[in-house]
Amino acid sequence: MKPIIPEDERSKEPLDTDRVIYHPDMIRANEWVLNEYEAPYRELCVFVPCAKRKPYHESPSHKKFDRIIFEIAKPEDVHIVTFGTCGITPRELDTQYPFMHYSFMMGKCNVAKVKRDFIKMESERLAAYLEKTRDNYKHRIAYCIGDFRTAMEKAVEMVDIEVDIVPKESTIQKMIQPDKPFIYNSLSSREYLQDFSDAITNALKLPGRKVGLKEDISVDDTDWYLL
Repeated sequence: MKPIIPEDERSKEPLDTDRVIYHPDMIRANEWVLNEYEAPYRELCVFVPCAKRKPYHESPSHKKFDRIIFEIAKPEDVHIVTFGTCGITPRELDTQYPFMHYSFMMGKCNVAKVKRDFIKMESERLAAYLEKTRDNYKHRIAYCIGDFRTAMEKAVEMVDIEVDIVPKESTIQKMIQPDKPFIYNSLSSREYLQDFSDAITNALKLPGRKVGLKEDISVDDTDWYLL
């Protein structure tokens, strides 16, 4: 695949600070996705948050998300799009520069201005992508919490396109842990993954599935499978 940004045109600015959202190559890559990238036509688009490990699809969290998605849906019916610190990254582009090369995690950012700018920039990008792909997908699900969820909610307000944003707010409230650094708990939690599974089966009009442990193959009590 031809690189989005040729190596000899890349900025020398670092990609490991809280200024990553302003990085010229991150901005350029996202503009390419919004203006030149051709999205596939699929029954379902699933938006999932970016991960620390790159490429995203090899991260532990994305492997769990994929397990839920593809035990329900056929691969040819689903398009996965990662969003967050990276901006917007369709699954087939997650080995590309700069999506593969930054290391800063927006979820750990404590700079108020950067967080405000991120939500504004990301919501505008998401709205543009939703509008660009209005006719590409029959259904859309976004699996997200925290600032990423706020950005998605604002994006949906900008365009007349339905996105099922999960986990449910009621589930989030039950999972809040106020004494922890990340109060909303992990998207790999069984309760959240159950909402995720339900959203997929509802979108595809399939029977519901239960998220639980398969004792013969589960490694620990967070290694969830669909039963």
